Amino acid sequence: MAKQGQTGAEGLEGLTVAAREAANATPAGKGLPPVHLWNPPFCGDLDMRIAGDGTWFYMGTPIGRPALVRLFSTILKREDGKHFLVTPVEKVGIRVDDAPFLAVEMQKEADDRGRLLRFRTNVDDWVPCDSGHRLRFEMAADGGLTPYLHVRADLWAKVTRALYYDLVDMGEERVVDGQPMFGIESGGEFFTMADAKQVRDAV
Repeated sequence: MAKQGQTGAEGLEGLTVAAREAANATPAGKGLPPVHLWNPPFCGDLDMRIAGDGTWFYMGTPIGRPALVRLFSTILKREDGKHFLVTPVEKVGIRVDDAPFLAVEMQKEADDRGRLLRFRTNVDDWVPCDSGHRLRFEMAADGGLTPYLHVRADLWAKVTRALYYDLVDMGEERVVDGQPMFGIESGGEFFTMADAKQVRDAV
């Protein structure tokens, strides 16, 4: 796998080969590579960054191939608040400005638990919003709220502003621990956004 200081072509090519080998080692139809089982030695930081808008950069240049970004996303791992690209034999650190993924599309479905929201990320993963993939809301710099969806293994997707407003439209007030809270129900869970009055004032 590429290490910091290598030339752009060699570094990216080496990383691509390693990522493909890791993906090919996964049995067909078994989903993503089992990065949670891999604990290889740390091989340094790579000059790769995921910007707040979801764009991946290598040595300051956007990676313009969606299939390559998708490939790298499958070997992404987070440990102790830091993000890494991992194969069975090597691990390199990368920078993530906010969340590594964006939730860019939402579908509303129903199952035996009631309403189920499903989100598509910018790397084309569909994630159900339920107890295993929770929504959390953080205060934004402008005083509003920014939603995040848990994708897998401490990796999160920032929900776009347009979808946030869709969530607000579907939201409802409930009393939680004796306090009126505004939130959204999905997958049998109620995900609180904030104090009900605070949300009304912010929208």
